[in-house]
Parts: sequence; C-alpha cells; structure tokens
Amino acid sequence: MVVAGDDALAHRLAAELRGVYGEQVTLVVPPAQRSVRPPVVGRTRATALFDRVSAAVNRASGTGNGNGNGGNGGGDGAALAGARVGEPPGSERVVEAAELTEDVLGNAGVERAAALALVYDDDETNIRAALTARRLNPRIRLVLRLYNRRLGQHIEALLDQASALAGAPLRAGAQGPGTSGDPGGPGDPGRDVYDASTTVLSDADTAAPALAATAVAGTSKVVQTDGLMLRAVERPPPAPGEVADPGLCTLALLSATANDPAGADGSEGSGSQGPQLLPDEGAVAGATGRGTVVLENVSYAGPELSSGRGVVPSFGSLLSRRLRWSFAGLVACVVGLAVASMLVTGERPLQATYLTLLDLFAINDPAIGEPLGRQILQLCSGMVGLLLLPVLLAAVLEALGTFRSGSALRKPPRGLSGHVVLLGVGKIGTRVLARLRELHIPVVCVEADPEARGLALARRLRVPVVLGDVTQEGVLEAAKIRRAHALLALTSADTTNLEAVLYARSVQPDLRVVLRLYDDDFATAVYRTLRAAHPGALTRSRSVSHLAAPAFAGAMMGRQILGAIPVERRVLLFAAIDVGGHPQLEGRTVGEAFRAGSWRVLALDTAPRGQRRAASAASSRGPSLVWDLPATYVLKPEDRVVLAATRRGLAELLGRRPRRRAGT
Repeated sequence: MVVAGDDALAHRLAAELRGVYGEQVTLVVPPAQRSVRPPVVGRTRATALFDRVSAAVNRASGTGNGNGNGGNGGGDGAALAGARVGEPPGSERVVEAAELTEDVLGNAGVERAAALALVYDDDETNIRAALTARRLNPRIRLVLRLYNRRLGQHIEALLDQASALAGAPLRAGAQGPGTSGDPGGPGDPGRDVYDASTTVLSDADTAAPALAATAVAGTSKVVQTDGLMLRAVERPPPAPGEVADPGLCTLALLSATANDPAGADGSEGSGSQGPQLLPDEGAVAGATGRGTVVLENVSYAGPELSSGRGVVPSFGSLLSRRLRWSFAGLVACVVGLAVASMLVTGERPLQATYLTLLDLFAINDPAIGEPLGRQILQLCSGMVGLLLLPVLLAAVLEALGTFRSGSALRKPPRGLSGHVVLLGVGKIGTRVLARLRELHIPVVCVEADPEARGLALARRLRVPVVLGDVTQEGVLEAAKIRRAHALLALTSADTTNLEAVLYARSVQPDLRVVLRLYDDDFATAVYRTLRAAHPGALTRSRSVSHLAAPAFAGAMMGRQILGAIPVERRVLLFAAIDVGGHPQLEGRTVGEAFRAGSWRVLALDTAPRGQRRAASAASSRGPSLVWDLPATYVLKPEDRVVLAATRRGLAELLGRRPRRRAGT
C-alpha cells in the first residue's frame, strides 16, 4: 500500500493500514523542513495556552501532576504513525518528496503496489498524481481525497475507463492481492483478482455529520452516499419501567457515563465502561442505564435538495411587513370606493371599479354637474391616489435594497438565541454548515477570511455571518455567544479553536463546545482537561483525520465504504460487500453471519448485479433495498449486502492473509 499526503490524514491512514489490516505501507510525505503547515505553526502557541489551563486545573484540584497527554500536542503529525519522518517503524517505509512526480511514484513502488491513496489537501495535486499513477500501473486501486463532489465523479469515471482500456480487470468489491512479499508482482499462485477501481472520498463529507450531530443533542447521525441513506440516532437510557425502542437494530451501547458531561471519554481504552459496538441481544438486555445508538432507517434517496433560499429573494421578501400592510390598506380603500361608487351611481361593479381607478390616478374628467355623492367619491379617490405615490416609491427603493443585500452577508438578528456558533467555513466548516441547515438548526458563522469558500454557501442559505478574527475582542459577542446553544470551533489552527473555546467558556460556562484539533492525541488531552475544568458542561474534541481514516483505509482494501458513524471516540463503518468469496457470510443465515463486536448484516441489495453501482447513484428510487431481512435468510454468493462493522471486524472480514515478516 502506498499513501501520499501532506497532513495528519496521511499519517493516520498509514497507521490504520499497518495496525488494523497488517499491510506493508510506503508513506510519501514532504521533507521535514518543508512540511510546515498552518496547524503546526500555531501548535506551539496552542500547547502553551493549553498547558496554562492544565496547570490552573491541577492547582484547583490540589494535585501537582500535569496532564502528560497534553505534551503530545506539540509533536509533528508523524507521531500518529508511531515515529517521526525518516524513522520508519516495522513495515512502514517513508519517502520524502517535495513534489509528487513520476520518479517519486516509481521510487515508492506504485508500479507494483496493490493500492495508492492520494490524500493531499489540494485537489489538483491528487488528480495530477492519480493520472500519472494510472499510467504507470493500470491495475492499481486508487483512492483520492477530493473536496469537489462533481469533479470527483468525473475523475472516478475517467480513471476507471483508462484502466479498462489498458486491460486491467475492474470488479466492484474484488479483493486485492493478498500475498506476502511482492504485493503486485505477477505469477504468484493463489492471487486474487485485481480490483483496479477508483474511489473518490472527502474527509470533509465523512467528518461533517459527526461534528454536526455532536453539537446538537438529539440529532440523527446520517450516512448518505451514492444514493444510499443510513440514519442512526442516539437514545438516552430508558426510565425505570420503560422499554427502549430498539429501532431496526442496536448498533452500539454508549459508555456507562455517556450522559454525564464529566463522564468517560469513550475511547478504545475505556474498558468495560466504554462503548460497545454491535452488541448482541444479551448485551443489550443486560445494559441497564446505558444509552444506545440504534438504526432508524436504511433507504435509497435521490439527490439532495438544496436547502434555504437562493440568492434571488422571493417576492414576499422584497417588501417589509409594514409596507405590505400599507399596500393592503390601499387595496381596501380602492375596494370600498368602488363599492360606494356602485351604490351612488348605480353602475355595474366592473364599470364602477374602472371609474374609481381613473379617479385614483387623476386621469378622469372632473365630475362637474354630477351628483354630490359622485363628486365626493372623486375627491376621496384623488386623496387615496396621493397616498399611493409615496408607497410605490418606497416599494421600489426597498426592492432595490433587497436585491443589493441579496448578495451581501447577513448580520445576526437581534434577539437571536439557541443557535450554533460555527467558527471557520473552510472545507470542513462548509460541509458542517450545510448539514446543520438540513437539520433546520439556526447558525451564525464567524470567519476571518472574506474570501473563504463557505461564505458563498452562507450567502445562499441566508445564514448570518460575522467577519473578523475570533481571537479579537467583540467578535464572539457579535455572534451572540452569550445566548448560543453550542460552539463549533472548526478552523484549521489549533490555537484559534482552543482560544475561542476558552473565551466562550469564560462568558458562558455551561456552553456546549466541540473543537477540531490537529491530531487525536492532542484532542484527547484537551478534552480531558476542559472536562475537568467545566464538569457541568458538555465538551467534545474531534480530529478530522481520526474520523476519516477508517473510510479511506477500507476503500484501499477494495471495499465500497459508504461512510462512518462515530460512537463517542470510536468509529463504526458501513460498507457494501459482495457475499461471494467471504466464508463468514456465504451459505450462512443472517443470524449466523452476525458476529458481535465485529460485523452485522443490515440490508440486502436486490438490484441486478451489473446495475448496482449505476442504480445506487440514480436519482430515482428504483433500486430495491431489503432492510428487514429475517434471521433465517441464507446469504447466497451472488448477494450484495450492506453491513456495519468495526475497524478490526472489517479487516478480518476482508480475509487478507497475514504477511510474512523478516525473522518469522
């Protein structure tokens, strides 16, 4: 396996492939002296700030020991892989290159590799390298990190077509080469069929549902990709005498103290008190006082509908409420004058209305020599016409102002409360903003860069935005932080996120906060310290690379990873797998195929084999997805199933043979 990238995701992905799947990995990273990234630049300042907070908490608790985990935050992202760049541990080889050229790819062994992951932060770099890699090795499995969804679909089709023209077999769900030694050399007996497919993923799309769901209690966790939607929801423990609704199935048991803001962090090291993924019925029945994550729905969905209003305002939004009432009053006056004219002159209703409008616009002949009542009505119509002129002028000016402000950013309205303050609308923040608006949650964005990519979405959705540096005084106050429900700090700099959270907690101690931090070790240390400092408030720290790496690793193994749902600080993966070739599934019933803590079959895709991929991406709901499979249904080799799996469970299900290592 070859992994090439320039940030924490590359190191996390390499560690995932080594530690979970036991793969030989070549990691391509920029040289150490050139790999200075904005998050790392701010790390020293953030660590110092964090150390001061830790010291204050320790002094308050009467202990002299600092939080040792906090020191990990100052390290380079390579610490995620277990060693620094240039000191490869075990089966990992590190190649340093400032630019991913053809020679660098050749030196990394792309011509003989089973899979290549391109996870640079720049889309153009990943596309350029993918085209080169496909030319060097048409049989290699490619996994690309792209933010642009539409471009990703075209690139995926283009690279798959290039592989097909080169004669490499393309088979969705086929296993890659699983032999020891040469992962791509020819002529090895017992080799599986090559899967020269291309998978395009986005770390922003993978992490956004988790971040959005963490910020707001009670929201569903949704995995939606290629037209398939899986919806899960966290449910609190049932009250005494009540029975919890299991939904379609129970995906996880939450930590024993998950509902306590100062409870366990829910990591893999939490022991029996931590979350249990894919429990069996006995574990669910015996887990009293623990919340659950249950599957609510599995379905095919069409393309997402755009939420919010567009840049062009609707007709009702062109005029203010006061102006609309003015027009309503004038219309009522016209109707009253028309009725009075009909009664006085005896004209038909249409004729009376016509004469009233002529008098209103002062284009009728004077009512000289006509009855007194007619003359009085003409004078009244003229007065109403005089009132109509300023109202029309005000309407024109207000409509022009509305059109001008339609392309401008809104300011937070007065009296706003119970909203979510979102710091940073870059790649991650933009996806989280879209997810929050889909849930109809009020949001106020704070962004320092007036050219940030998420401002266009905020403008289209009419979301209030505060432009300014969040570390400056008055910026968070402008976002109504005192009346906010939650704070999402998702900028690319640790120091900004940490400083904003500390200041927000000083203003509102019980504020729900979610931080995006560079690596998971630092995120864990910050989480524990903030939890100790504010035991009554809900605190969550998240690493995007930690949330996204399992999906990228699964795609490199040749499986269609649909997405991931975080369960506290662990991850549950969803994948679409062909039953054929998997002895753990083939010929077994659904009940027999279930392995607690490893994997569970959720649904059966009954679409024709050749149309599954195309059908799942179609906008119609034609494909049939059977999600209520009976436990006695026997899985056949031609079946394709959607299953939930843990990271290690998915690695075991893939059936990769262990590689021979030196000295064994």
